[in-house]
Amino acid sequence: MTRLRTPGTARSPLSYRTAAIWDPGRFQDGRRSRGYFEGWYLKCVGAGGAHPIAVIPGVSLDRAGEDSHAFVQLIRTGGRTAYWEYPTDEFRFSADGFEVEVGPNRFSDSVMTLDLDGDAGRVRGSVGFETWSPWPVRPLSPGIMGWYRFVPFMETYHGVLSMDHGLAGSLTVDGEAHDFDGGRGYIEKDWGRSFPSAWIWAQTNHFGPGGTALPGTSVSVSVARIPWLGGSFVGYIVGLLHDGELHAFTTYNGAKVRSFSLRDGRAALFLARRDVELEVAIEGAHPGKLRSPVLGAMDGVVWESLEARVDVSLRRSGRTLFEGTGHHAGVELMDDRGDLAAGLGR
Repeated sequence: MTRLRTPGTARSPLSYRTAAIWDPGRFQDGRRSRGYFEGWYLKCVGAGGAHPIAVIPGVSLDRAGEDSHAFVQLIRTGGRTAYWEYPTDEFRFSADGFEVEVGPNRFSDSVMTLDLDGDAGRVRGSVGFETWSPWPVRPLSPGIMGWYRFVPFMETYHGVLSMDHGLAGSLTVDGEAHDFDGGRGYIEKDWGRSFPSAWIWAQTNHFGPGGTALPGTSVSVSVARIPWLGGSFVGYIVGLLHDGELHAFTTYNGAKVRSFSLRDGRAALFLARRDVELEVAIEGAHPGKLRSPVLGAMDGVVWESLEARVDVSLRRSGRTLFEGTGHHAGVELMDDRGDLAAGLGR
């Protein structure tokens, strides 16, 4: 493991940062002088849909260097959240791929090991990850952002590391045992300066009967207002993995938003690309309060739920390819002013 340098010192070599473009899981090592954050999101749901939980390790480097720290953040059902803070020199990363440490807590492409203790609560245990289902990385499209990944100085960058994978292991959270053997997981990450001014996000890989998993089926939805050349636009990245095929509907691959609505805690999105159409409806969120980055500092607020539902319908030339309701969905609906609908002309 390589120790993170403190703000104001040299970054990783150019060769490392270049390689990281095609490996979104690894630490991207952004510009601390502008304010910088980087965080991974590891969602785990036990067999049969038991005890959904999301763990968010990361590092926050504010521009003044007065409140820089590493952290582990956690959310459970019922809107229960917790936040553990560590000095920045207790954040460490590997030069070879996704492997980071925050204090005694370790995260990699094969396992998450937690040893959290403090006023926020106590969490112990380990959860192993089976083979990942990543968003494809290609020479001119290194992950979910497509060619936008090459654009410098964007407010936020995004990566989906695994749409769906099996789990094995257990955690004890404040004395309560959580068994994840036979469960399913999802992993993504964000890095940059700040979260967008408005966005919606949803993810679920539990489309089976009664809220159980349907292995190999997962949906990820992101719609956000993105600063661009002194103005802004609404970008979207939506992917449905089913039967080994990823159906992607994005700003950069020619997909169009035919309709969009967000009101009263519900969102609906209809996208089309060539002869393929995707309808998504999100509702039932019961959010908890998470901290989020503003110019690197964790001063913002995100309201996220792990108990929402996502209805999905995928059609090609009018023929239904997949239709189902995803449960235990992670959902964030962050657009109080209606900026997304305005930006999409809806």
